[in-house]
Amino acid sequence: MKKTVLKVEGMSCSHCENAVKKAVGSLDGVGSVSVDLKAKTVTVEHDPSKATVDQIKNAIEDQGYDVV
Repeated sequence: MKKTVLKVEGMSCSHCENAVKKAVGSLDGVGSVSVDLKAKTVTVEHDPSKATVDQIKNAIEDQGYDVV
């Protein structure tokens, strides 16, 4: 499992956190997702052969947030 930390703009509340966790967590190969609203980061443990960083970014962006 690989740990990837992404900087995400636009998250401000628990609804945002839950939307990101649900979207990323539903990807095949994702083990865990944690969101830090203050630091504006999403930390994902994933199997890179199943869930690529691009797929994770797309899942977050599909929820309306910007990965920077």
